[in-house]
Amino acid sequence: MHHVRAQASQRPGLFTLSVPTGGGKTLASMGFALDHAMAHGHRRIIYAIPYSSVTEQTAGTFRDLFGDVVLEHHAAIDANERDAGQREKLQLAMEDWAAPIVVTTNVQLFESLFSARPSRARKLHNIAGAVIILDEAQCLPRHLLLPTLRMIESLCTHYGCTVVLCTATQPAFDSRQLKEGGLALDDRELAPQPELLAQQLRRAHIRQGGEMSDQDLIDALAGTEQGFVIVNSRAHALELFKAAEQADIKGLVHLTTRQYPSDRRALIAEIREKLKSNQPCRLIATSLIEAGVDLDFPVGWRAEAGLDSCVQAAGRVNREGRRPLAGSILTVFSASDRPMPAAIKTLADAMRSTARRFDDLLNPAAMRDWFEHVYWQAGPKLLDAADIIGKLRVGRGGTDFAFRTIAEAYRMIDTTMVPVIIPGDAIAQREIDRLEVEAVSSGTLARALQHYTVQIPEKSREALRTNGKGDFAAQHLRGAQFFVLTDASLYRRDSGLWWEGADYIADSIW
Repeated sequence: MHHVRAQASQRPGLFTLSVPTGGGKTLASMGFALDHAMAHGHRRIIYAIPYSSVTEQTAGTFRDLFGDVVLEHHAAIDANERDAGQREKLQLAMEDWAAPIVVTTNVQLFESLFSARPSRARKLHNIAGAVIILDEAQCLPRHLLLPTLRMIESLCTHYGCTVVLCTATQPAFDSRQLKEGGLALDDRELAPQPELLAQQLRRAHIRQGGEMSDQDLIDALAGTEQGFVIVNSRAHALELFKAAEQADIKGLVHLTTRQYPSDRRALIAEIREKLKSNQPCRLIATSLIEAGVDLDFPVGWRAEAGLDSCVQAAGRVNREGRRPLAGSILTVFSASDRPMPAAIKTLADAMRSTARRFDDLLNPAAMRDWFEHVYWQAGPKLLDAADIIGKLRVGRGGTDFAFRTIAEAYRMIDTTMVPVIIPGDAIAQREIDRLEVEAVSSGTLARALQHYTVQIPEKSREALRTNGKGDFAAQHLRGAQFFVLTDASLYRRDSGLWWEGADYIADSIW
């Protein structure tokens, strides 16, 4: 922390902060940002996170330190442009990011910067002159990498921003490595001796487990009092959890974005208590626990994915360093009965290639090797799949930027996901009832209800609506913004919302 903050007087611009998981990146980066802003007159701090599931935890940490100056904004519920013509035009405080500290997602930050929608562009003047911390920077999507890096460079060069790329697995964004389109990151590392830090803060080992079926994973969990399994999809996680339930596995917990944030927060607190008090705790989760969720298990299993994801998963093993290193193991396995999504397969193949050359996958040299395959050899066509940079060139006749085309092409999440509000407790129901109160702003209600919201595919939400499982509440006041689940049997705290097959699902699915 002291070493990082001591560099706050350096000239504004680009920085990296490379610290292994559990090394205190969050508070160190915020300490630097505060000192740097004071030294150079930056107007606010924007802390961007890859997953909306982590924003609440991080915002809560900062609120404990700084109070109500912290604004949390992600896409759990956001104003749609189609609502702009309604009688009440949504006036969300989050639209302009005027708060001193903003905690948001990469999606909100970068899609706003590339957006052609007035509601999203309204915050742009407040991004200028900010210190921007990109937590888990390795999660920036590969298909948009080059335009994203160009935007980061532009923010620093033309708009008075300082950007900190903060991660345990520093990606190959340096111009010496990425070459065309890379960033000038020479001598801009804030951490002291990152490779030495990686050795000093080593908490676990990664080993290859080969093919493992769901039954193999259940048997592995049964063989340890405390452990976790991370798989690559919500559907797989739910099916594995239900199979483990049927096998009568004790201390079983499921974490997934099928659950709304308020339930996830409570479940994470319960997991921490179980781990602390040495109670049986077997967790089945999606990748949401890999970034910013501070859990400390003795062992874990991770379905094959990119090496960056596996390193993050290893950060949940012996996180606090209280156990012997030799027995603190993350096993990376191939889900033999599960087809791997194409995007993940490419990253997993690169990890296998790296594993053939490096016995220790937590070695920073192994990570550099992996990024070489993922980024350096991918080429511009894969790193700017929609040719966004090509649509922003200046010719002899001046500029002819296709802003709306670019905005449509720049989508960090390809699948269209939309919110479903779950009336899970008395607080949620009270806020849902207030949708009918004209005097209460939609922005106030959106901020309250985002804690009870699950994101699902748009087609699936429409299937819920068509089959009488949910509908838009208070449409005469709010339009098509607040979709509320009306069939309570489709949500269960321990496993979340089941939306598949909305034409027949009912209590019997559980």
